Amino acid sequence: MCLAEPGTLDEELDALLRRHARQRVLARGEALYGRGSPPDALFCVERGIFRLSVTSPVGREAVLGLVTPGHWFGEASLFTCEPRGNDAVAAVDSTVLMVPAATLHALIDDRSDYLRQFLAMMGQRYKAVLSRMDDTVLLPLPERLARIIVQMIDAGGKAGDAPVLRFSQEEAAHMLGASRQTVNRVLKEWEAAGIVRLSYRTLTLADLTAIRRLCRA
Repeated sequence: MCLAEPGTLDEELDALLRRHARQRVLARGEALYGRGSPPDALFCVERGIFRLSVTSPVGREAVLGLVTPGHWFGEASLFTCEPRGNDAVAAVDSTVLMVPAATLHALIDDRSDYLRQFLAMMGQRYKAVLSRMDDTVLLPLPERLARIIVQMIDAGGKAGDAPVLRFSQEEAAHMLGASRQTVNRVLKEWEAAGIVRLSYRTLTLADLTAIRRLCRA
């Protein structure tokens, strides 16, 4: 079974899990789970974005990935029976579906076809983390910043000629492993070029086509 992208399952398994899920709403910045917490559920983003990361003892954050609507996550710890290895935080106001661990195992443990899908998912997620590490080293900051912005636009279903995002330069800097000053300098350059408009904790995409083009620079 080859899945389209990390976090996706086929229609049958996806529908089955959704029938046994409960919903939880989280505000922007609220933690879904923390590193070291017990593996008590499988999750699927229904609305919003979740940031998966690890934080050093001195507070430096390394972002492992962003999870967008329609994608499942948190599966690895459920199969290793080990504490969570990362934090999961709502990057924007978000809604998540939760399938309790006991329910998940009751549904899939006797189904080798379902288990193969989760094995493929974990392999793809590992590959995605490696790719993100490569991007951090190899891609210039403007392209990485543009990718995060486009993910936020697509995940939030923003429409119109100039979508407006709730946007924190400090959080973006954490995601990118850069300083806030460096992120601000890039945004100021884009503002001077007419690509974005900056205001307090919001970002207006004046030229969405240009932002998407920067992702493919």
